[in-house]
Amino acid sequence: MGLLEDKAAVITGGAQGLGLAIAQLFVANGARVVLADINIEKATEAAKELGAAIAVRTDVTKEDDVQALVDACQQEYGRIDIMVNNAGVTRDASMKNMSVDDFRLVIDIHLFGAWLGTKAAGLAMKAQGAGSIINMSSISGKVGNFGQTNYSAAKAGMVGLTKAAAKELARGGVRVNAIQPGLIRTAMTEAMPRDVWDSKVAEIPMGRVGEPAEVAGAALFLASELSSYMTGTVLEVGGGRHI
Repeated sequence: MGLLEDKAAVITGGAQGLGLAIAQLFVANGARVVLADINIEKATEAAKELGAAIAVRTDVTKEDDVQALVDACQQEYGRIDIMVNNAGVTRDASMKNMSVDDFRLVIDIHLFGAWLGTKAAGLAMKAQGAGSIINMSSISGKVGNFGQTNYSAAKAGMVGLTKAAAKELARGGVRVNAIQPGLIRTAMTEAMPRDVWDSKVAEIPMGRVGEPAEVAGAALFLASELSSYMTGTVLEVGGGRHI
């Protein structure tokens, strides 16, 4: 028996990177998952490989899409037990060079998308009397990163969203927590220039980058009954970079 036996989970941005790593660990622990992604081809391919999964094309900035996603999980699996708001993009630049459109895009996908997901899933879970929502923030939202005023603002906002939503939903049996990963090895981070990569690694007390599976482990903990008395919590998975 896995930690998530017969649980139904939705993971946005689930076609690759952290989202896919979380989906893999969830399925290995008995969950059935919905991979939500704007890239439906990649999500469909990933769902076939996972087995206990379906794919739903979702633009997390559109309320109708997010509601349809939650509905799809309930229709396919009869309920929604876990919601992981993971979808995101980066559009890095200094404030001087960052466009208004790139600032708004990052805020919309990360923060507004997480709000829509928390709202839709929270209402469905409250009707069930139980559920776990996990918002994927970032250490960047705590310490700030040069060239990421959009990303850092969005990720900081997700912490406030998590804590406020946790208070609103707690009496309905719904827990809302967040994870703040540090530098994790993904296709997006490995595209950094080598000098930038090296400087970021140098800031990490553990002296190495994290792996997607290490973030997935934190998500599994928050999704399972191991964290049954935790809500409004922010778990840092950053090798001590916040110290």
